[in-house]
Amino acid sequence: MLVTFTTKAYADITMFGDVALAMLKMMGHSTTVPGAILAADVPAALRRLTAAIDAEKASGPVEDKEDKDGDEPVVSLAHRALPLIELLSAAAKAESNVMWK
Repeated sequence: MLVTFTTKAYADITMFGDVALAMLKMMGHSTTVPGAILAADVPAALRRLTAAIDAEKASGPVEDKEDKDGDEPVVSLAHRALPLIELLSAAAKAESNVMWK
């Protein structure tokens, strides 16, 4: 499953479903797809996401149990969150709603 985040203030961001749902939880929203955040609630969602990412960074890297070969590099949640953080920042600045489907 892929989840695409959209706002009028920024380009669309598409993420793998498991990563997108984890970030929605970090923002304090349900994992219902499709969904939306009203413009007035975007700054709070951005604060919660960045706080959760900072906490994840502080706890250290999590080893991927599915990558038994060690061939694939581990991509941290902090790196995966950067495009969504930029989208939320642009939406907050432009006072624009954010939707995902």
